[in-house]
Amino acid sequence: MQNPEYDAIVVGSGPNGLAAAITLQQQGVKVLLVEGKSTIGGGLRSAELTLPGFLHDICSAIHPLAAGSPFFQTLPLAGHGLKFIYPAIAAAHPFDGGHAAVLSTNMLQTLDSLGKKDAEVYRRLMEPLMRSWPFIINDALGPLQIPAHPLKMAQFGLKALQPLTSLIRRFEDPYARGLLAGMGAHAIQPLENIATSAIALVLSITGHLRGWPVPQGGSQQIANALAGYFTSIGGSIVTDTYISRLEQLPSHRALLLDVTPKQLLEITGHRFSSFYKWQLEKYRYGMGVFKADWALSAPIPFTAAACREAGTVHIGNTAAEIAQSEKQTAAGHHPDKPFVLLAQQSLIDPSRAPEGKHTAWAYCHVPNGSRKDMTTAMEGQIERFAPGFRDTILARHTFNTEELESYNPNYIGGDINGGIIDIRQLFTRPALRRSPYRTSAKGIYLCSSSTPPGGGVHGMCGYHAARCALSDIFKVKLPPLAGATR
Repeated sequence: MQNPEYDAIVVGSGPNGLAAAITLQQQGVKVLLVEGKSTIGGGLRSAELTLPGFLHDICSAIHPLAAGSPFFQTLPLAGHGLKFIYPAIAAAHPFDGGHAAVLSTNMLQTLDSLGKKDAEVYRRLMEPLMRSWPFIINDALGPLQIPAHPLKMAQFGLKALQPLTSLIRRFEDPYARGLLAGMGAHAIQPLENIATSAIALVLSITGHLRGWPVPQGGSQQIANALAGYFTSIGGSIVTDTYISRLEQLPSHRALLLDVTPKQLLEITGHRFSSFYKWQLEKYRYGMGVFKADWALSAPIPFTAAACREAGTVHIGNTAAEIAQSEKQTAAGHHPDKPFVLLAQQSLIDPSRAPEGKHTAWAYCHVPNGSRKDMTTAMEGQIERFAPGFRDTILARHTFNTEELESYNPNYIGGDINGGIIDIRQLFTRPALRRSPYRTSAKGIYLCSSSTPPGGGVHGMCGYHAARCALSDIFKVKLPPLAGATR
């Protein structure tokens, strides 16, 4: 190609698209970032969804992996307006009867919430993994490869590959079991599935080591900071340009797409081999979510005091109840008592609501493509552990799976992880290939959460895809991220 208009084009400005664009631009590659919406961010947008003055995170809300991302930590995001605020308790898990187990940077606080029988068992499980985490984080948040620290990675992997229901058998009382089941439910699949312990352990480790922070001013501020840095080093951004076919783009040498396999096939499928197309067509999407936001007249009146200090509250009671809810949903049903993942950002970020008022953010899992309104069931679950919650509601806004996909085309059927991350797609997303980021067409790369390590605001999918493009097209070999082992 003679004198292309851009060295590289990145389609999609979610955290992975922004990470890919930054990684390329840092090496002197001329990059254009193309966004279909009028606002950048993908899953990182915030807006007044309910009433004027109440700022809600439209998709992602709490960001344990953003604060600890090996790539994001290399960027001067604070200098571009990003400030993380840490709640006193990262996450709380209430039970019938008024008690709550907690995830805290103060391990003693967590142990005290679990009861005497299980406290020492939990400590022996977590503390070795916490010590290893700085050495294995780059491999845990990357593609399948020979790890830099094989023994430490094996120590983690042997536990992470277990079904969550197996991991929690070591505990006697319901508190540690329930706490870890709530963490494992972030996998959005039945807790009996192999490797559902992985997300539970990662979220627990990061919570103990760093906490689960909230971006001051909304999740949009993460996207704004990433974009601010990208443009400061010479990158270009175009919005309001939805790409549905390759011919819409200016000439370029490398193309990186922050999309799922469905859109990848639509945009560039005609360039792929028949075998690669077949693999993408077999890609599987997981359960969807039903999302709700509330404007509140007061903080949520949780019975358990710990829940009134937590940024995140996992509402599902016992591990058995959560496991049953997730199993029913995966089978295509809508549980009467769904697992509810709730965030209350305004407790620590007053900018989210008018003085004296508050916001709440939550979702529950539903069958992929569900149009069922789960508002009553979700509010019933919250009311169960916070009597009087309904009396504080000033206004509400909801998204079913169809509305979520309309808002963000990457959320196929309401799947916010870019495809189910079960054992069949843990190491082969989106296809079984030596590199998950390279497609079968030269110069075209996938940089979305449909590649390892999957969902979450960490940018590592985009970073790894950009490294491939730099090596293949621009002959630039980046050294591994130093991480926290320096």
